[in-house]
Amino acid sequence: MPASKVFEGERGTSRWRRPWLWRLAGGLIAAILLLYYPIGMLIVHEIDDDLSFAPATSAVPEGGSQAVAVAAALVDREVNQNRWVANDPFFLPSGALDNMPNFQQGIVDAVATFTIELRDQLGRVRGSGEVDKDLGEALSTLQYSGTKWVFDLSTSILPTATSEAQYRKGIKALRAYNANVAAGKAVYDKRADNLQAVISRIALDVGSLSAAIDRQIRDQSGNPFDFTCDDLFYRVKGTAYGYHMLLKGLRRDFGALVDERGLGPIWDEATASFGEVAGLSPWIVWNGALDGQLMPNHLAAQGFFLLRARTQLREITSILEK
Repeated sequence: MPASKVFEGERGTSRWRRPWLWRLAGGLIAAILLLYYPIGMLIVHEIDDDLSFAPATSAVPEGGSQAVAVAAALVDREVNQNRWVANDPFFLPSGALDNMPNFQQGIVDAVATFTIELRDQLGRVRGSGEVDKDLGEALSTLQYSGTKWVFDLSTSILPTATSEAQYRKGIKALRAYNANVAAGKAVYDKRADNLQAVISRIALDVGSLSAAIDRQIRDQSGNPFDFTCDDLFYRVKGTAYGYHMLLKGLRRDFGALVDERGLGPIWDEATASFGEVAGLSPWIVWNGALDGQLMPNHLAAQGFFLLRARTQLREITSILEK
């Protein structure tokens, strides 16, 4: 082989042995990663706590339920418009988010709780009739885990149903049920005892949320490194937001009954209490000491308005019992 060829080969090889090339490549990769996650997270992140939100007029069939339309619209907004992120894998920037996915899952929690009473009470004739098939489908899909991606290796190496796919089925089922109510083909029984059952169910769930807040405060209060308090804060915020919107829908559905029993003022107060919880939006969520001077306790603030809402819901059920 000619000496010039050998020299050229050695020179080409030595080019890849130059350390500055590796440093440059490593620096570029690091820069891309450092930009990829923060910028991607900023683009996707959205806590959609708009208290004036309402379903489109076309989404509420004449003669249908406003509350059912709200339930479907809330899930549709989070899944199809804002993008569902709770099941995003680690290699997507949104996979590193925690506040938004907890807020979204809280909304679905509220809608699923409401759907239980839809299936068991409102959507049946005095609770003894046959379960509406659309409501059965809606409940089973809305209770599906919000963290299921295409693959769930803890159960199978095969693809599985994603959270979004299941929730879209739930949206479709709720809308099908509401269309049937409007057409007189399905039951939406606006009796006082049915409304009482719905409000009692929400009050029970609020009690569970309050217990979770109490446990977090007792276990971690005053700990500046409590990195889980924001997860609970936003889960509760999302659930309270969902209940705020659902109560507004139920107010319209049961308007005649609410006015007849004189429930308007206390109903509005309960709705506003949930709105206060949903409206809390600190830059950083702190679980400070309850009597601390510098570090606030945002969970305690949530808990106060939650307990007010629960007390007001109990007043509503007491009046409905009479």
